[in-house]
Amino acid sequence: QVQLGESGGGLVQAGGSLRLSCAASGRADRTYAMGWARQAPGKEREFVAAISRGGRLTTYTDSVKGRFTISRDNAKNTVYLQMNSLKPENTAVYYCAADFLYYGSTLREYDYWGQGTQVTVSS
Repeated sequence: QVQLGESGGGLVQAGGSLRLSCAASGRADRTYAMGWARQAPGKEREFVAAISRGGRLTTYTDSVKGRFTISRDNAKNTVYLQMNSLKPENTAVYYCAADFLYYGSTLREYDYWGQGTQVTVSS
């Protein structure tokens, strides 16, 4: 079993930046592919970014390419989402996800999820 804990959310003005962190605990013998998803009020949860177990591969939803960067520090069992040039439409609860086998954008493939952290971007 893997536990995920997100942090770093908050209120920021449009054009600003935030860095989200997700710390994983529970299975020290495994490294997991990790992803970020978000859910805005009244909308379905959507994929944001993912990173492979070793960190060599990353993928993003089109709307965040060039503005968001996913990275990881396996020594700290932590994955990050650096978010720059934030827009009001990026307001959502951001969730961290993990899976031992799957790397990609299909959210139902991820086995483990965090509780989420709120990101609010004011105009």
